Amino acid sequence: MKRPVYLDYHATTPVDPRVLEAMLPFFTERFGNASSRSHAYGQAAADAVDRARADVASLIGAHHHEVVFTSGATESNNLAVKGVAQASRSRGRHLVTVVTEHPSVLDSCHALEREGWHVTRLPVGPDGLVDLARVEAVLTDATVLVSVMAANNEIGVLQPVGEIARLAHAHGALVHTDASQAVGRVPFDVTALGVDLCSFTAHKIYGPKGVGALYVRRAGASFDVTAQMHGGGHERGLRSGTLNVAGIAGLARACAICRDEGAAEAARLGALRDRLLAGLRAAIPDLRVNGSMAARLPHNLNVSVPGVDGQTLALALDGLAVSSGSACHASKADPSPVLKALGVEDRLALASIRFGLGRWTTEEEIVFAVETVARAVDDLRGMRVHLA
Repeated sequence: MKRPVYLDYHATTPVDPRVLEAMLPFFTERFGNASSRSHAYGQAAADAVDRARADVASLIGAHHHEVVFTSGATESNNLAVKGVAQASRSRGRHLVTVVTEHPSVLDSCHALEREGWHVTRLPVGPDGLVDLARVEAVLTDATVLVSVMAANNEIGVLQPVGEIARLAHAHGALVHTDASQAVGRVPFDVTALGVDLCSFTAHKIYGPKGVGALYVRRAGASFDVTAQMHGGGHERGLRSGTLNVAGIAGLARACAICRDEGAAEAARLGALRDRLLAGLRAAIPDLRVNGSMAARLPHNLNVSVPGVDGQTLALALDGLAVSSGSACHASKADPSPVLKALGVEDRLALASIRFGLGRWTTEEEIVFAVETVARAVDDLRGMRVHLA
């Protein structure tokens, strides 16, 4: 068993060897620019991008023409939220999102507020789920976009995106979902869900960092997206810049593997996650689970440990690579905004651990994780009693 044991697969994943194999030729042998179609090198790169677009689209139930390649989910989220808003300002200036969204969505909304947009940030319940009645209540004819994360990156809660899309469309609003944690992890079909835009990234599904995609619905579509990067008109004019052919090939291979193996992988990780939870509950009876267990990613577990200091606990978990929250907030000592949105008190939010299981997680590692956390909590609680 390799130490430290890696259980932070929500933050990022190692590149699958099969993905790396698919990428390597495009660094040295087939290094052409996909926009240089006048010769064999460029044509080979362009053909690879075309094949990749089809593989990526296949995973999410889209048409290949609906896939726009980007540098990752943060760029995709910015393009979706700002791009739709800026293209639709004549119809209305109201956006709807959720308080537990990724910073790239929340910050994009904040930037639009400075330009005169009105943003409604919906609360969530103690289970982390948004209330559909609240969604319907805030929608107006001026609402142009509803952006709701498919699966939360901290607590793994799956939002009812399909139901939200139906409500939004009844008011003429478009729907965007940040599906970075959901695509490749659980069944996800943009057509069945009825979303108009969908962001995701390679490095959450065993692909390389620095490449992602935005699905932009074209079938029956009557909306525009304003580009946020200019210069060259690549990707149907939505995202200028020389295409990262090696990264795109890696994203495509990662998507193909998830399409073929995702269901079996989810079942295995769900069983390991349940074993982890059972072990932790047996060792720490007052353990608190954060977020719904019913509507949750199979490889996610977020818990709080009463009576211990969160930072001290993190330092005490020797040999275990876990997170106290989102990788985007990991350097901050403040309580997680997501956990606070659930109503978790600061002391419990600061004593939270996010476990993210992945493709190479083993039963032996789960046993080690339970023993490590239990031992650390016993030591810290014993120290606290002794000092008292």
